[in-house]
Amino acid sequence: MVKVIDYETRLNDLGEGFNVLIVQGGLTPVVSKETGKTYLTVKKASLPCTFDEDTCKEIIGESLEGEILKVECEPFSYINKETGDTITMSYRYEFINKELMLQNEHMVEGEMIS
Repeated sequence: MVKVIDYETRLNDLGEGFNVLIVQGGLTPVVSKETGKTYLTVKKASLPCTFDEDTCKEIIGESLEGEILKVECEPFSYINKETGDTITMSYRYEFINKELMLQNEHMVEGEMIS
């Protein structure tokens, strides 16, 4: 399960605004590459939606079936808002609902196979 914790308004390639929900998974233990010690973190992902701003605000706090997984992607750079450092990444975190993915794999011309 993931929880909707926020939303953001972003611009598409045409300069049109759309909303994304920010979802967060549960606690995940991670081992530090530098110290070798374990610490806890949470994974976050953004999920595009068709909701207006008021609906996005109402959805904050709701839970969704699914999980957030680390997915490889083309390398990209971004600026860390807290430190100002430029970071290059070759992965991103994505919201995945495996049951929904399975249903989509079995769809034939818009109808689900039972």
